Amino acid sequence: MCRASALWLMRRAMAAGELEILPCRSGPRRARFPQITDERCIRAMQLVLPDGRILEGADAVPELLRRIPRWRWAASLLALPGVRAVARRGYAWVAANRMRIACAVAERQDLEQR
Repeated sequence: MCRASALWLMRRAMAAGELEILPCRSGPRRARFPQITDERCIRAMQLVLPDGRILEGADAVPELLRRIPRWRWAASLLALPGVRAVARRGYAWVAANRMRIACAVAERQDLEQR
């Protein structure tokens, strides 16, 4: 699931040179961002902004969307009252169940291809 999300982001944001994605357990990520522990990185995506601030999980989503030309409008939705709290709960649920979700999606795709 994380790989699919990263590929989605790469196709959209990296074309504009707006984003670099580093695997959580990679040497370059550990060397460049030692302040982000492996545990923290595995728990949720980490977005390091140009000014050095780090946004984590659902809090990173609006900032990522701002960097994707056709998805900038969606970032404003997350600024609506109450939406960020719901997004945090949703992100936490998906993160906790990502392996089960990824397996279910892969199984469904496999069935559709038969």
